[in-house]
Amino acid sequence: MTPSNEPTNKIAFQGQPGAYSDMSCRAVHPDMETLPCPSFEDVFASVRDGNADLAMIPIENSVAGRVADIHHLLPESGLHIIAEHFQPVNHHLLAPSGETLETLKIVRSHHQALSQCRNSIRALGLEPITHADTAGAAKEISEHGLTGVAAIASELAANIYGLEILKRSMEDEAHNTTRFIIMTREPFDPEPDNGPVMTSFVFQVRNVPAALYKAMGGFATNGVNMTKLESYMVRGEFTATQFYADIEGHPEHASVRLALEELGFFSREVRILGVYPANPKRYSARSAAE
Repeated sequence: MTPSNEPTNKIAFQGQPGAYSDMSCRAVHPDMETLPCPSFEDVFASVRDGNADLAMIPIENSVAGRVADIHHLLPESGLHIIAEHFQPVNHHLLAPSGETLETLKIVRSHHQALSQCRNSIRALGLEPITHADTAGAAKEISEHGLTGVAAIASELAANIYGLEILKRSMEDEAHNTTRFIIMTREPFDPEPDNGPVMTSFVFQVRNVPAALYKAMGGFATNGVNMTKLESYMVRGEFTATQFYADIEGHPEHASVRLALEELGFFSREVRILGVYPANPKRYSARSAAE
């Protein structure tokens, strides 16, 4: 089916209404309708099929690390990265009216949220149980009237599902932030010299000694800053490794062009996933760390 070119004014995300991805959609595009989807594959399909204009996809968290499976899915999504967003994540402990911290025994949430609140959960003596997503856990508790059970989710989820916030800011680290990418059907090519630019791509190195070292050499010699490099196995083969990378710079910059050319000598299947403006929060976080 050929997707319609008519805009839908919808932005898709994975999870139930009230998820942190939903919050990110509302923060970046408050003028758009959010479209909840059961899985990341459904998010990508909704944009490919023309049921949504944009997709909001979490990539990594400052506490829990990368979001599982995303890097496997991105290259085959058929979509292009056009922007990034950094969403501060404040986790709250939600439960039906009448529950107290003393009556709770179990807490349910997405494994990333549970990981980001590990110390707080232990301090309260609660048993963590993994759920498909944060808002989904809140919805389930609300709809089924579960007793002794709480969810870790957003304040938005508490408002949507009529739950009480028994404890705010459950996250173990104050800097808890999730980086999202925004994707669509058509690539966006920002002006090379109109502010900081990011380039994201995937590649596979040849199965020869020191291939990765040689492939990375061009970025070092040309002064290109690589902010992210992730590896994962492809097709279940232990000798087939794919890498996801983010670099600062535009492919039209001479330094980036030369680095990518050198990468091509030692790699195969180099594929650019997106060229997009760097979010200013990327550099404010770096300045704070320095």
